[in-house]
Amino acid sequence: MSDLSPAPFTPEERNPARREVDLLLTNISWLVTCDERMQCFRAGAIAVDGTDLLAVGQTGHVQQQFRARSEMDLSGFLVLPGLINTHTHAAMTCFRGLADDLPLLRWLHEVIFPAEAAAVNPEMVYRGTLLAGIEMLKNGITTFCDGYFFEEAAARAALDCGMRAILGQGVLDFPTPDQPDPSRSRDRVETFFDAFPEHTDRLRPSIFCHTPYTCRPETLQWAKRLSKEHGILFQIHLSETAAEVEDMVQRYGERPVFHLDRLGVLDDRSLCAHAVWLDPGEIELLAARQVRISHNVESNMKLASGVAPVPRMLAAGITIGLGTDGCASNNNLDLFSEMDKVAKLHKVIHRDPVVCPAPRVLAMATRDGAVAIGWEDAIGSLEVGKKADLIAIDCNQPHLTPLYDPASHLVYAVKGSDVRHVWVNGDMVVRDGQVLKVNEIEAIAAVNRLAGRIRLDPR
Repeated sequence: MSDLSPAPFTPEERNPARREVDLLLTNISWLVTCDERMQCFRAGAIAVDGTDLLAVGQTGHVQQQFRARSEMDLSGFLVLPGLINTHTHAAMTCFRGLADDLPLLRWLHEVIFPAEAAAVNPEMVYRGTLLAGIEMLKNGITTFCDGYFFEEAAARAALDCGMRAILGQGVLDFPTPDQPDPSRSRDRVETFFDAFPEHTDRLRPSIFCHTPYTCRPETLQWAKRLSKEHGILFQIHLSETAAEVEDMVQRYGERPVFHLDRLGVLDDRSLCAHAVWLDPGEIELLAARQVRISHNVESNMKLASGVAPVPRMLAAGITIGLGTDGCASNNNLDLFSEMDKVAKLHKVIHRDPVVCPAPRVLAMATRDGAVAIGWEDAIGSLEVGKKADLIAIDCNQPHLTPLYDPASHLVYAVKGSDVRHVWVNGDMVVRDGQVLKVNEIEAIAAVNRLAGRIRLDPR
């Protein structure tokens, strides 16, 4: 019998006045928005115009409204927002594997600080950050929150590789590679502000005070005041080790969180990394001040710093993002690996398999990470009006088959190497697993040349 049913309408016939946009991503097998409802679409589609998301939904619905100058079929792919690395020291890719299996304080004072004094300069920061940017992009990280020295060079690297970043100029009360005179640390920060790139919405400046025990009270106060004046994020390492807390109690007569609060530096524009050794009163105070936390599980594990009280902080209403820390204390910049360990470590520590479920951990790497760094209005979820920062994962692989629950896969099964395509601000920066803005081979060679000048103290 012949088929006499009418042919289906084409998108043009359904709506001849469709709006033209720059890009349509269609037939996405799984589209994970990471919004508050953690919505997922099968056969999803995304419309991008310029830097912005104009539509997120089912392919048929989006195609009825838009036509594109460029269209990409993503059958077999899982698409989600770009991941947000809320704490790293990107240039420290140059120190990857330099000194492993040491306690934190010995690692810092015997290896890292001397290596930094000898090797850190603008070229090292640029080359190390550029290599970090390549690694992060290939692992699906589109935004990173950095803290280091010579951050003008880090900003240039982030611009060159196409990433979004918050760049925190490092402040300590002893000589640093870019400020030998600690009494002039504020001048160094002001110079950084003056040199910060203009005419880009991908980069934001920040101040990064190393720790409460390496920065005097007066330093913490002027740094926070300056952060408020400029409306920028204030960053600090907090209670990473038990020894650090004991030192603070002996020195100031109070635990680190109470010390920082007395100085007036804790609020919703303060991002504290690690936060491992907190007591219940400190958790309550951090929640009351709406302080954001960056959880760096792999770094904490490797340095044996301890296990941060993440479930208790979440129960108190504290926003937690995920960070990789630097490559010297982690060895990689892979948030998929971090998500897997966050979910599993807290389950085994609490002997509770429902602690840190996959959707909650996925939110930490996306939506909550954006809140943690103060950029939630533009990134962290795939919603109309936000920026087109998104990644596409190839699901046609043995370790990703079958796929029942995308959040579960993203936390427990996906690897950074499964990321195939990446867009930042609507601009494609990774295609088929290859970075597009910079030469990866040259970047690797440059860091290898720098590594040849770095020598490990035989002690």
